[in-house]
Amino acid sequence: MALALDPFRNLDQIAQQVFGAGRSAMPMDIYRKGDEFVVAFDLPGVEPASIEATVEQGVLTVKATRKLQPGEGVEVITQERTQGRFIRQLALGEFADTERIQASYDRGVLSVTIPVAERARPRRVEIRAKEEASPVVTGIKAS
Repeated sequence: MALALDPFRNLDQIAQQVFGAGRSAMPMDIYRKGDEFVVAFDLPGVEPASIEATVEQGVLTVKATRKLQPGEGVEVITQERTQGRFIRQLALGEFADTERIQASYDRGVLSVTIPVAERARPRRVEIRAKEEASPVVTGIKAS
């Protein structure tokens, strides 16, 4: 068995926690599907009960906790997967119908579905042609 010794790994982990450097421990994809947006967060190894999603003043906040629990009598040799509490926030803006947001967790992926508010959906604007005014002729008498 080969062990990789990286003396800077702990410094990288500390820098990530303190300064937010490096890859996020909660990477996400955002895509639009019709009249809703879907945000997919990667949360492998996270217990569903530790996930919390809230919306307050137009900001979606997702919190989750991943813990290494190797059990009694187990010695951890290498630990590269980030452990602890993770928080990610997204400003939703005026487009979101925050009353109808839904979330589901399946196979390590948290999917948050955000419907587009009716007022923010694209709509056709009626264009009216300006009617040309009839020329008004005054001062002429018909004979």
